[in-house]
Amino acid sequence: MEAPVVNVGILTEKAVSFVFNDEYVHTETGTFLTGEQRALFVNGKIVFNGKLYNELFFEPTFPEASFDLKAVTIGRHFHWQRKEDQRFHGALNLVSGEDSIIAINQIDAEEYLTSVISSEMSAQASKELLKAHAVISRSWLFAQVEKSSLLSNTRKKHQSCFRDKEQLIRWYDHEDHAYFDVCADDHCQRYQGITRVSTPIVEEVMRETRGEILTDGEHICDARFSKCCGGITEKYENCWEPVPHSYLTTLRDCDKGQDFPDLTNETEAEKWIRTSPEAFCNTHDASILQQVLNNYDQETTDFFRWKIEYTQKQLAELIHRKSGMDFGAILDLIPIERGTSGRIIKLKIIGTRQSFIIGKELEIRRTLSETHLYSSAFVVDKKDYSSDIPQNFIFTGAGWGHGVGLCQIGAAVMGANGYSYKQILAHYYPGTEIEKRY
Repeated sequence: MEAPVVNVGILTEKAVSFVFNDEYVHTETGTFLTGEQRALFVNGKIVFNGKLYNELFFEPTFPEASFDLKAVTIGRHFHWQRKEDQRFHGALNLVSGEDSIIAINQIDAEEYLTSVISSEMSAQASKELLKAHAVISRSWLFAQVEKSSLLSNTRKKHQSCFRDKEQLIRWYDHEDHAYFDVCADDHCQRYQGITRVSTPIVEEVMRETRGEILTDGEHICDARFSKCCGGITEKYENCWEPVPHSYLTTLRDCDKGQDFPDLTNETEAEKWIRTSPEAFCNTHDASILQQVLNNYDQETTDFFRWKIEYTQKQLAELIHRKSGMDFGAILDLIPIERGTSGRIIKLKIIGTRQSFIIGKELEIRRTLSETHLYSSAFVVDKKDYSSDIPQNFIFTGAGWGHGVGLCQIGAAVMGANGYSYKQILAHYYPGTEIEKRY
């Protein structure tokens, strides 16, 4: 059985510049094209070679043909956001969106996954870590496609936001994508075409795990992962839609048993975050970190525990700008609800002008940082009061990312310690089975 084809959203811009390095055919006109091309968004249409289109589809004339997309944004909204030219195999689809052109790469799923593994992980990663990541990346991809199909067939409207006068609870997920299956950035899985050159070991890993997915006995597993859980993983429903997934649950990231404190309790959470407990992901071993982190990820040096500081002026201005609400001077940030990893699910912002509750974890991270706060597992120290208003805030936090599912740094340590990819998957996704689909 052949691998399915997936549609990956690469960029959304008013003008798209691209280069056909080999011969491509515009399917609507039958025109063969090579070299530099440019498409513009004008009055709801795509202008290409002097004509108007709603959509353009370009197919390669042979499997190894490639095209380049210019100035693709990577790390969107993260501290290392930047633009780079990227190269892709497969077809190029340009679609007229609401206010811009959407560039989509239609590609064989296994080739997509080869790039994801090369983009998400270092080529120096251990073979067992790469095999584990291949299985979860494939599982996550097919789970999203399956979920989209179910939503489309039932015509059920996806809800990801609840708001009233007192609170805003919002989560961000794959259903935000209407024109393609998955996007190319960290919102989904990091995909950079063949820009990140795959290595013989990555290609070997893809052959050995071809078609393998995780299932819970009934469905393909929505196998989430993040950089660093901080010592205890988080439950799915605390970060996204309130639907429990038995295999995305709370567990201690170590091999010393599954005893761990109740981090939904504020006292226990503060104690956990302010200390450095034993965990697979509690490592500063550069050789292991290099397995998981590409060059731009290594610009972040603290993963397991971290600190950031804001002045009153900085924090008040930041929250005002990111939330669109004027709180005045910030008096306090109070956790209303924490998840099982200590991540804050609901946070009350108290200002001199108003108070308001925000959630879930990514909404909190986006509101309290220019890009993304490393995680929502944090405690805040207020100091240097003037007229009962704190002038400085120190955030002490744990982990990097949402903490659900596989912890990439923890899995890298497990791989380095001799665990097989099946043992790594069994640790992070309890109760699941590996099934070969093709």
